Amino acid sequence: MNADDRYDSSHITQWLLETDSLEDFLQTLADAALELSRAEGAGLTLERNGRPVTVVSAGPAAPKLDEKQYGQDDGPCLQALRSGEEIIVADMLDESRWGDYPAYAVSCGIRSSFSLPIASGTHTAGALNLYAGPADGFEQTDLTALRSLAAQATGGIALAQRISDTQEFADQLRTAMQSRSVIDQALGVIMGQRRCTADAAFGILRSASQHRNIKLRDLCTELITNLTGQAPTTPELRPRA
Repeated sequence: MNADDRYDSSHITQWLLETDSLEDFLQTLADAALELSRAEGAGLTLERNGRPVTVVSAGPAAPKLDEKQYGQDDGPCLQALRSGEEIIVADMLDESRWGDYPAYAVSCGIRSSFSLPIASGTHTAGALNLYAGPADGFEQTDLTALRSLAAQATGGIALAQRISDTQEFADQLRTAMQSRSVIDQALGVIMGQRRCTADAAFGILRSASQHRNIKLRDLCTELITNLTGQAPTTPELRPRA
């Protein structure tokens, strides 16, 4: 097998299946990027709600160079993240962008860098950042393989976000079902006590809720608890094993 064949989409997908968390998967990608590029450091930055953070890194160079860029809110990493474009720096000594960052990178022994956007245009955009000691440190690197790693990171993040959104929806649905169950139980109590219709019972509960300035569900929970001596039971979304 060619060394770069380990970084094609089928093998990277297998990594995703074999890792236990998104962080482990992204760490595997960062390690692979470092090995593939033979750079001094690799890091993966994610930005959410305007705040960038290095979620994983490999090699000693990435964390301090990332943090320098975060501190001044500018640099090749953040430019790639926010523009959705690859940013390659052939020689930091020739750079006039990003304030004093290039001079800082040189002082850390880094002359070149390559930043690839990840999940651009989403609310969890990021960048895969590689730092090399010599100038033109990525001339002999297989950039196609690095782009494949960045694409797979994008896919992993999108999958994690979808799972998170699905879980949030499930939590909201569970809360709605629990509230409806408690209200239905309270309606049954009022209907039995007042010998009235469900609509009339709901009107009584709603008026009481407004008068006491508490949520309808909380009022119904209090009513059931006072009547039975225990909190009302609520349904599960799925049957217990």
